[in-house]
Amino acid sequence: MSTGTGTGTVTVVVLAGGRSTRFGADKLAASLGGGTVLDHLLQALPAHWSVVAVGGRRDTARPVTWARERPAGAGPLAAVLTGAGAAGTDLLAVVAGDMPHAAPALVDLVAALDGAAPDVAAVVAVDDEGVPNPLLAAYRTPALLAAAPEDPAGVPARRLLGLPHRRVAVTGRAGRDVDTPADLAALDDDA
Repeated sequence: MSTGTGTGTVTVVVLAGGRSTRFGADKLAASLGGGTVLDHLLQALPAHWSVVAVGGRRDTARPVTWARERPAGAGPLAAVLTGAGAAGTDLLAVVAGDMPHAAPALVDLVAALDGAAPDVAAVVAVDDEGVPNPLLAAYRTPALLAAAPEDPAGVPARRLLGLPHRRVAVTGRAGRDVDTPADLAALDDDA
């Protein structure tokens, strides 16, 4: 298999459909580094990777293919599977849209999966506290789709941790998301 990091054989599934309840406004549209949280992530992704954003359509600085889980708001697992179904590549990088500094970690996760044995279905980020994050990970698309529940609506995304996977530490701001205005301020201060 060729390395997904250099050949364009990777699709990034960006989850962009959350309700932002703890943030109090659309956190993906919040300002960060002269753009939005979402655009900060999108512009940092490798240019040769295609991007499927799952959520309500919005303007972005980078062209993306938009998809919507059914029903809308069915949860992160449903969104991941919707993106995987629209991907058309054997390798997926999955990231929540509120993780603006995650692009370098995604490159590392994809490279780790591309170099892993074929029976490894995923490489999952582990944060500073040792918690695995199935929404910052690389997956083999066929294995991901084969493990999908018939109705993923409301099924927790941590179900993806049942796939044969390796865990890779992702520390610092690359593994941090924006849930509150204080989270955004902390990331902006790091920039």
